[in-house]
Amino acid sequence: MPIKTAQYAVLEGIQSEMQRDPTITLLYEYQRPVGISPMGKVIDLYKQFGSVRVPDWGPIDEEWFVGACAGMAMTGVRAIAHCPTMTTVRAFELVFNQVGKLRYMTGGQASMPMVLWQDAPGRMAGLAAQHADAGQEGLYAAIPGVKVVVPSDAYDAKGLMIAALRDPDPVVFFHYGLIDSVRVEVPDDAYVVPIGQAAVRQAGSDITIVGYAPATLEIAKALPELKAAGISAEFIDPRALKPLPIDTIVASVRKTGRLLAVDHGHETLGPTCDIIARVATAVRGVRLARIAFPDAPAPAAREMITWMTPDAPKIVAAAKTMMSAA
Repeated sequence: MPIKTAQYAVLEGIQSEMQRDPTITLLYEYQRPVGISPMGKVIDLYKQFGSVRVPDWGPIDEEWFVGACAGMAMTGVRAIAHCPTMTTVRAFELVFNQVGKLRYMTGGQASMPMVLWQDAPGRMAGLAAQHADAGQEGLYAAIPGVKVVVPSDAYDAKGLMIAALRDPDPVVFFHYGLIDSVRVEVPDDAYVVPIGQAAVRQAGSDITIVGYAPATLEIAKALPELKAAGISAEFIDPRALKPLPIDTIVASVRKTGRLLAVDHGHETLGPTCDIIARVATAVRGVRLARIAFPDAPAPAAREMITWMTPDAPKIVAAAKTMMSAA
């Protein structure tokens, strides 16, 4: 199978669904939705489907884009609203007040088959506080009525986007650009990664490590060092914050007796707080630890943001501490 970037794989997933369902509309803010595979294959959804289904017009206005998609979805037309990294919470009010509540407020008579494709920057040096953030997917996961997925590589990105487009309820698809550095094989044909199904990235017996993108990149870097230290780590990537695949995590922790949650969101009420709470309730006597980004804006200086980010060395140190605790 060919190697693809996550950005290209997402567009490929959307392309296949737009071919399958002639009603799907994509509002892609800021630029045209174009992707180039590592082999040079080009996807240009505007050229392929035209300006009616992929409009090449409109303001740079996230509320307008999301509101338009919500309006189309209310009529049963599947729609995708793409928002860039600079605007991770501009759509929040609409999702909170309307998108997540429509099915309830209409007594089940109306659904909201839309996808909010939200790009997210992640923790990177040199971008300063406004553009080096993470964890806002937890805000959307707190809203009843919506599903929230966070892919960690190109394979999951394509499969989760297709699943989101086939779901009758609204799905927030949080896409961290950092996962484009992960090169994995991606089938050309359409496939679904079920929403709410965790991925056990590595089996182990000593400690359970749970994290989703972009923390998954650092966890993956830490695993070889943990193995060299004689620690058998089980690595679980939830892939979705809602519905959270808690049963898979609980089953692992019952086996290992230890849980280390890694979160690039902030320490206070970061998304993995919920995972810690649910595991603590379900597994008696479990040893728990969590590392997250401090409650401070991200600095631009590389040395400072590296010191604050839960990276591979910090994950290794935390796991070793848990293993040595009596």
